[in-house]
Amino acid sequence: MNSIDVRTLAELDELTLIDVREAFEYASGHAPAAVNIPLSEFVARSGEIPRETPLYIICESGARSAQATEWLDSQGITASNVVGGTSAWRAAGLPTTQEGKP
Repeated sequence: MNSIDVRTLAELDELTLIDVREAFEYASGHAPAAVNIPLSEFVARSGEIPRETPLYIICESGARSAQATEWLDSQGITASNVVGGTSAWRAAGLPTTQEGKP
């Protein structure tokens, strides 16, 4: 499984970042580029995932995103797991966005 650290991810342009946390977790703060598709809905909503840009999967710690990344890999879709997840993102001092707030 491919993986990426948060600092390297933050430096990238042109990417698709999927946050697989539940909606209430996502709403409490997420990486600005992240789109929410909860792991509980991931397979059913996988058709919504764009594949034109590199695909990165994030959660809170990296465990749920690893599950989603493994599933994508099994479907022949290249994706990378964000190591440490949103916790590592915040710990690195990177910006977050809350629903309804910049």
